[in-house]
Amino acid sequence: MMIRPMYPVPLQKLIDFFEHLSEQERRENLLLLAEQAKKQEPREGEKFELEDVRKDEECTDTVGIFLRVEDGGCAHFAITLGPKVQTLTRAMATILCRGLNGTMLQEVLNVPEDFVSRIIGADLVRQRSQTVYYVLNRMKAAVQETLKREGINGAI
Repeated sequence: MMIRPMYPVPLQKLIDFFEHLSEQERRENLLLLAEQAKKQEPREGEKFELEDVRKDEECTDTVGIFLRVEDGGCAHFAITLGPKVQTLTRAMATILCRGLNGTMLQEVLNVPEDFVSRIIGADLVRQRSQTVYYVLNRMKAAVQETLKREGINGAI
């Protein structure tokens, strides 16, 4: 019997939803989530401990990761995506904000990447290679930087 990793509850619910869909239904739902990426942007007046906006080699446009620590060490993420960012990356940004907001910082760092193929399907993972992991890796880096700034060395 294979033991599956524990995921934050909201992320697990998204995994469970997507795992049981056909490839066509999966793609349709990913498109719907990509269209909701704008809702993950910082709201006017929102304050964040970390704001990391940049264009990396592995992404087609600028991606901004915003992290605020609230409620006893829980993460709150917001994301901005440039107009050239791919649809799948937009969908993953929405999934990750929904799935990780409210999660303890250390839990974010402990989230394994294996859930990505469970949500988007192995075919799309192969087609898009590592770009599907880009947003998750940026979010984890934001958590590590925030922990480092706050002097919480044991969690890194």
